[in-house]
Amino acid sequence: MSSAGSAMVAIKSQPDLLKAVIILLVMILAASSSVILKPKHNIAAHDEQFNLETIVPKQFGQWRVDDSFALLQVSHDKQALLNQIYSQNLSRTYFDDNGNRIMLSIAYGGDQGDSMRVHKPEVCYFDQGYQVQNIITNSIDTGFGFITTKRMVASKGSRQEPVTYWIKVGDTITVHGLKWKLIQMRYGLIGEIPDGLVFRVSSLGDEASAYSLQEKFIRDLLAVLSPENRVRLIGKVSF
Repeated sequence: MSSAGSAMVAIKSQPDLLKAVIILLVMILAASSSVILKPKHNIAAHDEQFNLETIVPKQFGQWRVDDSFALLQVSHDKQALLNQIYSQNLSRTYFDDNGNRIMLSIAYGGDQGDSMRVHKPEVCYFDQGYQVQNIITNSIDTGFGFITTKRMVASKGSRQEPVTYWIKVGDTITVHGLKWKLIQMRYGLIGEIPDGLVFRVSSLGDEASAYSLQEKFIRDLLAVLSPENRVRLIGKVSF
């Protein structure tokens, strides 16, 4: 091979070599940060104690709690695992003046380090024998800022249940695994363990009307909360 040809091969191989070096450095950083920069301070321990049962009202606007409507039940084994991950669980069904019903579930965990992670709703539904489909990412204008949510349809027999949910890690909402990990690393770099929360609403019916009703419920709920309690549910968002 001529000297010119050898030079061309060397030039072409440089980007691949650089990419490999960058990937290696990222892997080394991730591995070393989990050991050297192991988080020690739990955010929840320093946060003022709160109670989901108290901060989420049983009646607001046209919505009020319906104790007669059955919620999604999980197996005893699954419930035991959820109790390890979450320190608080709130499950309610609300109905409005027109008879529309919304099922609300909020689960809060004080430790969102590597050893503990909130469970995505699609996994929980699947474990209960539901088929999960039409999973998409969606942005909602809450009236207090835009948040990114996930939508999906859980079906079991004749039951069709459109679902909207988001996950809050620390002060940030995320529905993607990579962003989740990056948030964990960000807190880890300052020696802190973030808390986490899963907010889920669902209803029965066709997707279009269900999602519209769910967004209305979310806006109505956030509108009656104090600024501090709104941040607990949706984090720090911007318009």
